[in-house]
Amino acid sequence: MSFTCLAAAFQPLGGLAERLLPQAFAADDGSHDAAHLIRVWKNARRIQAEESGDLRLLAAAVLLHDCVSVEKNSPHRAEASRLAAEKASGLLAAEGWSDADVAAVAHAILTHSFSANIAPETVEAKIVQDADRLDAIGMVGAARCFYIAGRMGSGLYDPMDPLAENRPLDDKAFAIDHFEVKLFKLADGFQTATGARMAGERTQRLRTIRDMLLDEI
Repeated sequence: MSFTCLAAAFQPLGGLAERLLPQAFAADDGSHDAAHLIRVWKNARRIQAEESGDLRLLAAAVLLHDCVSVEKNSPHRAEASRLAAEKASGLLAAEGWSDADVAAVAHAILTHSFSANIAPETVEAKIVQDADRLDAIGMVGAARCFYIAGRMGSGLYDPMDPLAENRPLDDKAFAIDHFEVKLFKLADGFQTATGARMAGERTQRLRTIRDMLLDEI
């Protein structure tokens, strides 16, 4: 699919999206691809409709928040958002953006990451963090969890102790462990009221998915 077609999903900032999309994601990672960016943008638009925020800044931050790819199991994973913020700053400066707007987008990208553990300070940064984390829970979040586990060579679950009742949780070895290690906890850290409400709904879906899997094994 062409970048022009993909950019249509980022209205009313389609022109900006068409220029930034070629630099926005790694082609070989289906959990951080164009579809992920479109979902995060839809989440951001839903939150922005209730929480306010500058759509142009949001669009740039959403488009570029994963513009540097670092695998989940890399020792440099915590640096991914900083590297993406630096790359994004250069791209937006080349677009002629003001220093203040470049800094605002860079802050939103820097603070979106769970691994970076940096608090967002602006409404746009809070929205981007919430919008991205919403894509880690619910049905899509479960699908992405299993997809990433496959990329990392992990198993789905421990066949002898799937709920880790008599062993330490290990989400590097078993995908289902990641639900308890991280995914079920994400809803407690949302920055906006709208995002928190959406997160509560999606976490319930995530628990249902986990329970359905357990019922089948």
